[in-house]
Amino acid sequence: MSDLVVAPLIVALLTAILCLLIRSRSQLQRGVSLLGGGVYLVAVGLLFRAVRSDADRTLVYQVSNWKAPYGITLVADDLSVIFLALTAVVSLAALAFSVRSITAAGQRLSYHPLYHFMVVGITGSFLTGDLFNLFVWFEVMLMSSYVLVVFYSGPEHTRAALQYTVLNLLGSAVMLLAIGGLYATTGTLNMADLARRLAAPDAYNVAVAPVLGLTALLFCVFALKAGIAPFQFWVPDAYRAAPAPVAAMLAGVVKKVGIYAIIRLYFSIFAVVTIPTGTGIEIGGQGLWIGTGAWSLVPSTGGGTFLAFFGPIILVMAVVSIILGGIGAVGRDDLDGLLAYSSIGQVGFIVLPLAVAATASPGDQLFQLGIVAAIIYSINHGFAKGMLFLVSGTVSEAVGSLKFNRLGGIVERDPVLAGTFFVGALSLIGVPPLSGFFGKLLVFDVAVTAQNTVGLIVLVFALSGAILTIAYLSLAWTRGFWGAPSESVDQVNMVPTLVAISAVLALVIIGLGIGFQPLYDAATDAANAAIDTQGYVDAVLGGTGA
Repeated sequence: MSDLVVAPLIVALLTAILCLLIRSRSQLQRGVSLLGGGVYLVAVGLLFRAVRSDADRTLVYQVSNWKAPYGITLVADDLSVIFLALTAVVSLAALAFSVRSITAAGQRLSYHPLYHFMVVGITGSFLTGDLFNLFVWFEVMLMSSYVLVVFYSGPEHTRAALQYTVLNLLGSAVMLLAIGGLYATTGTLNMADLARRLAAPDAYNVAVAPVLGLTALLFCVFALKAGIAPFQFWVPDAYRAAPAPVAAMLAGVVKKVGIYAIIRLYFSIFAVVTIPTGTGIEIGGQGLWIGTGAWSLVPSTGGGTFLAFFGPIILVMAVVSIILGGIGAVGRDDLDGLLAYSSIGQVGFIVLPLAVAATASPGDQLFQLGIVAAIIYSINHGFAKGMLFLVSGTVSEAVGSLKFNRLGGIVERDPVLAGTFFVGALSLIGVPPLSGFFGKLLVFDVAVTAQNTVGLIVLVFALSGAILTIAYLSLAWTRGFWGAPSESVDQVNMVPTLVAISAVLALVIIGLGIGFQPLYDAATDAANAAIDTQGYVDAVLGGTGA
């Protein structure tokens, strides 16, 4: 057992409580908040190194020494720490941005405690080893973000926050219902114990068919958190209503919690389950079967596994996200709206390789390659989109508007800020040697390696999405940053501190692209951690797994 697993969680929690206690002393609070963000980065760095140097590559912390599956378990492996590393870097940059961009009155209004409680929820979601605590950490993260989305308190912000809150509360209710059902069906909520029981359902008297329905409900919740179509409708309004650093966190990190949950549960825990022959419903004497039987309700390409059931669904959702997000972004007349719709399209690119991986056998190379592509695309999108929202916030702070008809010519007024936007845009488009190039290349590689109809569909829509990405980011560049300064832009100066923070993230993106091999190695190890269900079970249950 390693105490280091709980360190990032404790740091974020203590920082949130300290900021709450000293909120009347604004300057001290900002200092403590920034220091807490820095210490959190160090704690995540130490945990990252500890996992990478551990022989089993999995560190487990049993709270109060209550052994799994009865106690609360926290697990750090290659999959969780790579997402924690993204969280630590983006959250520190967004926090530094907040100190300068949020008004003094706003900062006294519990901004910093809420921000750190949001980080607590994100951290717990990446580290938890059981489903009920995943729900709890989701709620900690979402309750903080509800208030942060409505932070500016105008009518539009309130409407966006209300929509965001209601939809996510509905999602939480569905999640709790599904988790309760899973507990009633399997007798456990510990992820490792769940995998052990589902691998041998007859031995543990587990009915598999209800589990499939309950995991489908859970999948809808994770898709809602990630903003995947058709659960994307809260994204544009919430991103535009939130302060820029909060939008950077929502798009860069919070979305990835949903992606992480899909990989962890469906490619690690539920991947061991096979749908029994004859599972389905009877309509008018005609069998309507899922996966196997007379004919399939959903086409199965993987031999009747849970993943084969979800594969086609993920594929359709990914394709719709790419097209819907891309067309929506092209039609926007403001920078924030364009970036928000872009996030819907880009999350489609993240789940597209997962759809292909779901059609392959867990022992197949394609299975691993699809997860690697999704992780690398997630990391690149987290940095690039987080940075672009900070650039947007810098422009809004100076110009007072993000409408394209009031922008233009920023490259002349502030070439560093324009260059920063250019780096983020090129990374999302996938231009070498930036990290986004490798993310997109791996998505195409997955499609080509599949050598089947699913791969062909992925190739067609990935190319279509890439063209749409070029179209809307070119539009943003030419209308917002290129050309002679507009009257609004010509009269303002960008805040150097805010420009510098965005520029640092741009350097991170360039660095990840030039020195791509360590990121690729870390993502490959993360994919292997997701695939190695037995290793996860042994690490958590102490070698007592099946």
